[in-house]
Amino acid sequence: MKRALWSASLVLAAGLSLPGFGARAQTPVAVTVRPAATPAVVVSKHIYGHFAEHLGRCIYDGFWADSALNVPKQGRLRLDVVRALQKIRVPNLRWPGGCFADAYHWRDGVGPTAQRPRGLNIWWGDVVEDNSFGTHEFLELCRLLGTEPYLAANVGSGTVQEMAGWMEYLNSSADTPLTRQRAQNGHPAPYGVTLWGIGNESWGCGGNMTAEYYTDVYKRYATFAHNYPGSPPLRRIVSGANGDDAHWTETCMKNIPLNMMWGLTLHQYTLPTGSWTGSKGPTTGFGEAEYFNTLRNCLKMEAVVTRHAAIMDKYDPEKKVALLVDEWGVWTDVEPGTNPGFLYQQNSLRDALVAGTTLNIFNNHADRVRGANLAQAVNVLQALILTEREKMLLTPTYHVFDLYQVHQDATLLPLDFTSPDYVLNGEKIPALNASASRDQRGAVHISLVNLDPQKTLQLTTSLPGVAWQTVTGRILTSASVADYNTFARPNTVQPTAFKGARKRGGQLAVALPPRSVVVLELR
Repeated sequence: MKRALWSASLVLAAGLSLPGFGARAQTPVAVTVRPAATPAVVVSKHIYGHFAEHLGRCIYDGFWADSALNVPKQGRLRLDVVRALQKIRVPNLRWPGGCFADAYHWRDGVGPTAQRPRGLNIWWGDVVEDNSFGTHEFLELCRLLGTEPYLAANVGSGTVQEMAGWMEYLNSSADTPLTRQRAQNGHPAPYGVTLWGIGNESWGCGGNMTAEYYTDVYKRYATFAHNYPGSPPLRRIVSGANGDDAHWTETCMKNIPLNMMWGLTLHQYTLPTGSWTGSKGPTTGFGEAEYFNTLRNCLKMEAVVTRHAAIMDKYDPEKKVALLVDEWGVWTDVEPGTNPGFLYQQNSLRDALVAGTTLNIFNNHADRVRGANLAQAVNVLQALILTEREKMLLTPTYHVFDLYQVHQDATLLPLDFTSPDYVLNGEKIPALNASASRDQRGAVHISLVNLDPQKTLQLTTSLPGVAWQTVTGRILTSASVADYNTFARPNTVQPTAFKGARKRGGQLAVALPPRSVVVLELR
């Protein structure tokens, strides 16, 4: 049984042939859609957050261009990248890591650039970090993007005093040596940063701590995470579990008072092979078996989120604490010939289908999941944007975030349905996933993903209680799930107008092509 979100009743009937898509008969499938909950559940815009770590070419040669590079820049901030991210309304950006955060000392990245010390990035390629991109540069990037900064404090190798000093530097309006230093560095007014992660992956690269030890460390740090007059209150975020580690979540929820945390994180990646040892699987040139395995591993997010949410419900039945899946995405082998520590990978239609599916899962759990961060924004892992000197391209995953931005801060519309199966070599996964919401203007948006690479699904939909006259849509698909954009052919996979939905009497009929992401708007 697969749960999704919408507001009506839906029927999946026999496959409908469309030009360019193969089709085989489908068994009719009914979908019952329920009205919005009371009180309404809002799909937080922060589910659509992103991540920028000092890793490979994400910051340097991504956001932060060489001064000699012939691209539009503000200082060294690359404006073509900024404009692309502005278009999809990035709600928050997480920085400086990741593993890098627990080796980062913020004072190294403020003040005159020429005076900033150089260091070694021990986590990602042992490259020299020149600290030319630091706190002020990051917050200027956030200002240009119109996004909220999400900072990760150094718990692994830092001190309570260091974290508290960073918060005072950024948020206090009092006359202190740190605030005077901030003014000397070009920003007299407080920044008012509210989203603060207290450590990152404290079970691993953030210190290899036990859950019991980390919760004591967290409470110590959180005690000194001070709210400054004139700045909004901090939203303190606990470094949460790795995948399905229920013990970590249980220990955090049991040992940390609810009033000491705003959110709890979860990291869950999709590996094509499902294994962290050996090959994770290729990013291009894969066959259907590898495609199937990747989507099967992606769909595990549903069970993982459900399990952690149930533990949180036991200690927090009013759902005051947000679950933040602040690292997720496809993780493959790096591109051949690239630095293995830079995690540079291509991005195919398969990755877009993973993105659409995962975002549908988050939307459907919006009562608890109130934030997420795709790893990562530029040139790393399942990136939105790839750059090569002056060139820039938008990946298929970028286009999914463009299509799905209509769900940000909209009201969730729930539904129940049993998905048809996508079957390969005797194994099966649900072919269809979906979510839906109603925005503040009253428009209903339905996001649909068909994972089956061959079958077209025909949806016949009744919409009781929804007054609508027109339906429009956009689709992301391509001839193969392995198709991707290159600098020579940057538009191989891009959205187009969707003509497969129409009003038929009082019903909505949708022909959902194979290997596609479709977002409909009903008005």
